[in-house]
Amino acid sequence: MSITAAMVKELRQRTGSGMMECKKALVETHGDMETAIENMRKSGLAKADKKSSRIAAEGLVGIKISDDAKSAAMVDVNCETDFVAKGDHFIAFVNTITEFVLNNDISSDEQLLSAELESSETIEGARRALIAKLGENITIRRFQKYTSTTGGCAGYLHGNKIGVLVELGDNNAELGKDIAMHVAAINPQCISEKEVLPEVIAKEKAIISGRIQLEAEETGKAKPAEIIEKMATGRIKKFLSEVTLLGQKFIKDDKVTIGQLLKEKNATVVSFSRFEVGEGIEKVEEDFAAEVMAQIKG
Repeated sequence: MSITAAMVKELRQRTGSGMMECKKALVETHGDMETAIENMRKSGLAKADKKSSRIAAEGLVGIKISDDAKSAAMVDVNCETDFVAKGDHFIAFVNTITEFVLNNDISSDEQLLSAELESSETIEGARRALIAKLGENITIRRFQKYTSTTGGCAGYLHGNKIGVLVELGDNNAELGKDIAMHVAAINPQCISEKEVLPEVIAKEKAIISGRIQLEAEETGKAKPAEIIEKMATGRIKKFLSEVTLLGQKFIKDDKVTIGQLLKEKNATVVSFSRFEVGEGIEKVEEDFAAEVMAQIKG
């Protein structure tokens, strides 16, 4: 059977695959469109399985806020290269997943991946199909959703690589965005001192005390234990102000802390989340030029 350009075009539209791949699939099935689609799906799943172990440390953070600012969603979707992350297919996938999380009650990774999109395809199926199309490992690394009954939600994206969600006790979009921008830039570990674990404080205090003792020995000016304790306590207060949102100086006005700013606005921060693409993932340096040359020679 002759494979026409119209047949190749139809298969491309239905699968999103390349022209040569579509033509090859049609030739192999003697023009049987449905069998070609089935074979391409099987091939795509096999490709996805092979790429699942590859490190994906690039990607995008997506954020969606409901019209009434009562709900907000954020996702971190990873791929292998920044080139793919900037492509339309990957961006569309991130937007789809973010919108889905915003509009549905999802409590686990398993629930998200098994959920069905409007096309009746599962999110896991869509992910694996995108791997086959783009040729890179793609993972939905994490997601977060806030739903506020009395307050409001806000978000901020910095270059699509750092995303922050903030839930306030009151609905104040401008303040929420300011707080989100601050969190994106300064990266506090928690809201207040109450959330810092006692063991973290104890460990930091021990380190600080040891440093003070060492400094005293190096200068030949020994300090009594009670003086070291007093100095360590003072430095712990500084440490807590640096790691807690309320203790940090506001990035837009360093004359006030976030705690003071919130007090002026009669507002509270209920919670916040910060995603940064690739954080905590050990990247492998690739020599793409050498890889291309090896493929050409091979």
